[in-house]
Amino acid sequence: MELNEASLIENEVTIRNLRLPNEVLETRRAAIRWLALSLGIINPGESRLSSLAVLDALVNFQFIKKVDPTVRDLTEYINANWESINEKTLRYHLLRMKKMGYVDNSGGKFYFRPPATGDRYDPANWASRMFESNYGEIASKVGNVIKEVRNKSIGV
Repeated sequence: MELNEASLIENEVTIRNLRLPNEVLETRRAAIRWLALSLGIINPGESRLSSLAVLDALVNFQFIKKVDPTVRDLTEYINANWESINEKTLRYHLLRMKKMGYVDNSGGKFYFRPPATGDRYDPANWASRMFESNYGEIASKVGNVIKEVRNKSIGV
């Protein structure tokens, strides 16, 4: 039986375990860049600032102001704190982060996907639950497949 492997992919998760030297925490932009690289939002050496600006705006609204922003709120924050961003670019990055499983939206407002339990405005809770849910499901499936492979006899 031949499988269409591409159709089996539900989502891809890229998480990088990066060193966290003090220099990373010296400026907000350096910390946001580290966060984007760690979460797989950008790749090493990537220089696009727009994805960093969108991530920073989401962090600002969810974890500092504790509100869910609209596209207008995000645009105003980015234009005031980064470089000007157009709505098409902003929506592109929001959609990309949504496909990655980090962002959701409802009623015209955007927010980091809330954890199943705990305070969604608590960064430590959000991060641990996000990684737990992404990797917990993958780990369970991998474990099940290994058990099945173990139980299959190898024919010679």
